[in-house]
Amino acid sequence: MRAWWVHQPGPVTGAPLVFGERADPEPSNGQVRIRVRVCGVCRTDLHLAEGDLPAKHADVVPGHEVVGIIDRIGPGIRHFALGERVGIAWLRHTCGSCRFCRVGKENLCIAPAFTGWDEDGGYAEWAVVDERYAYRLPDEFDDDKAAPLLCAGIIGYRALRTAALPPGGRLGIYGFGASAHIAAQVAIRQGARVHVLTRSSAAKELALQVGAVSAHDAYDEPPEPLDAAILFAPVGDLVPVALAALDRGGTLAVAGIHLSDVPPLNYQRHLFQERVLRSVTANTRRDGDEFLRIAATLQLDITTQPYAFSDADAALRDLAADRITGAAVLVMPS
Repeated sequence: MRAWWVHQPGPVTGAPLVFGERADPEPSNGQVRIRVRVCGVCRTDLHLAEGDLPAKHADVVPGHEVVGIIDRIGPGIRHFALGERVGIAWLRHTCGSCRFCRVGKENLCIAPAFTGWDEDGGYAEWAVVDERYAYRLPDEFDDDKAAPLLCAGIIGYRALRTAALPPGGRLGIYGFGASAHIAAQVAIRQGARVHVLTRSSAAKELALQVGAVSAHDAYDEPPEPLDAAILFAPVGDLVPVALAALDRGGTLAVAGIHLSDVPPLNYQRHLFQERVLRSVTANTRRDGDEFLRIAATLQLDITTQPYAFSDADAALRDLAADRITGAAVLVMPS
């Protein structure tokens, strides 16, 4: 099969992705194989390619927002059949027995595996996955709109929950890429007032289109105190900025898997009066199931920027340079 893989991590301008032929994967016990139709391009893929996220093994195939059709099944399959459309997401395996898995916190599993990091992902013509970690996708979304739901959407949803936004509350969103433009719509449709803070003029325009009350530069003060905030941009300098924008008792959720260093915080200005700083780590399968149901009922408008499969490296370069509005997706040839 044709695939892209990370051969030598480094700046995307130096072409860390390699394109070539790989052996076709075969499903083992409990696995399904899908012929990939679309794969979303996530910032985590960029971190992997550039080495911010150290690869778990050499020549790993990125991609964890994978939409395709099951074309082969392994022994013991119970829940899926040939020809079904399914999605493969970031969370690929959990141990099921550690102290976190036992209490429903499998996102904190001590022995997890992730698609496109521990195991090959969807920048390829075929991909395999344990059926327990695959998702049925809402019919309301075409392939290109469904792909970003599988990470950008699920992680954005968990970040929104982690931020503890009260009903009708005031939410600040720092950075406005794939996750943010989905989480914002969920919050708005549930009655929140959303303020977006980002450096991209195109992102500000999109934020207002999806219903944000305001859109300002990332380091600006929002027009009103915030009950909650989510930091999607991987910029540690924005942590004190967002904390200072919170009202008393507000929560800042940091949603990225990678963040540059956070500068020193001033206790009185940033944390006093019960302001809360929390991180978001992966997701549970329950998060995924809940979010996909909500996405279908709320009729979310997913903005995508398609790239030919052969242009995966260009998509990552555009993502690094903030030239993507919404979510980038790789589209396989028919």
